[in-house]
Amino acid sequence: MNIKFKRLDHIMLCIPPGTEQQAREFYGGVLGLEELTDLGYPLPHGAIWYQIGDIQLHIRAEDVHAISQRHPAFEVDNLEEARALLEKHSITIKNDSKIPDRNRFSFRDPFGNRIELIEMIA
Repeated sequence: MNIKFKRLDHIMLCIPPGTEQQAREFYGGVLGLEELTDLGYPLPHGAIWYQIGDIQLHIRAEDVHAISQRHPAFEVDNLEEARALLEKHSITIKNDSKIPDRNRFSFRDPFGNRIELIEMIA
C-alpha cells in the first residue's frame, strides 16, 4: 500500500523572532502576495500566511535559523519581469544551472531563505 498524495498544501519558511513586520513588507509589499487575515480561526502567535495560487506560504519566527539550500520553487508567468522587480529592490539574483524545460533563478529573502522562481518553456 502506498500513500496517495493529492497536492502540496503549504510551505513554511522561518524568520528570526521580531522580524514579522519586515516579512510583511517583503512578502506582501515587494512580492505582492495576498496575506490571509480572516480565516475564521486564530493563527499561532506571530504567524503570517499568504495565498499563492492553490497553496499557502506560512511564515513563522524561529530562534535557530541556518542558511540552507532548502527552498520552495514557484512558477511565475514572466521570469524576466520578476527579475526586474527583484533587482529594483536590490535583491541579488543567482542564475541556477540550466534545466531543459524551464528557465529559473533563485534569490534569498531578507531572512536568508532561498526562493526559486521558474518559468516553463513551451
